Amino acid sequence: MATQQVAESVSDVDVSGESLGITNGKIGLWTFLLMDAMTFAGFLAGYARLRWTPDSNWPNPFETFGVTGIQLTAFNTFVLICSSVSMVHVLSETIRGDLERARKWMVVTIVGGLIFLGIQGFEWTHLILEKWPYLVGGGAVDYNLNFAGTFLSLTGFHGAHVAIGVMYNIIIYLGLRRGKITQENSSLIELAGLYWHFVDLVWILVFTFVYLI
Repeated sequence: MATQQVAESVSDVDVSGESLGITNGKIGLWTFLLMDAMTFAGFLAGYARLRWTPDSNWPNPFETFGVTGIQLTAFNTFVLICSSVSMVHVLSETIRGDLERARKWMVVTIVGGLIFLGIQGFEWTHLILEKWPYLVGGGAVDYNLNFAGTFLSLTGFHGAHVAIGVMYNIIIYLGLRRGKITQENSSLIELAGLYWHFVDLVWILVFTFVYLI
């Protein structure tokens, strides 16, 4: 019920006003994304500084995650990219006025986000219990504290963004289903899509830095 009320409230938000030829909604979201990108840049810069410090004893990602672990995360990356593509279909179908197809594509997008979070949760559980048990009170093992700390911070911060994006998309879906979001106010979906694409792009950078390099 609360989610539906939020959906109605979101659909009542007017983001169509313009400044300098750009809608106020886009200006607000781009401003937020710029600030958010700086935060992620700070995380990645800290990761790079710690990793490439002389004598950092940084572990090889393939030894920590294993080939299977990296392949699983690569699949997870593929799922997130596919959900970004389905988000494009949500907007295009809404603009065309086919709201039923827009709702179906939004379900695909939401499921993609949930799969991503599920796989990430599985990975965290495996790493904490088997690789870094000291974090949950287990016996001390030989592991790089800086690597564990930056890994959990980066992927956890990004995972929080995905979780927020999934909730955002659920609200948009409810707005579509209740007829509150239509062809006339499709800009609401465009804003949700911008956020989702940003989350997708950031993950590609995190995946490259942490898992591949």
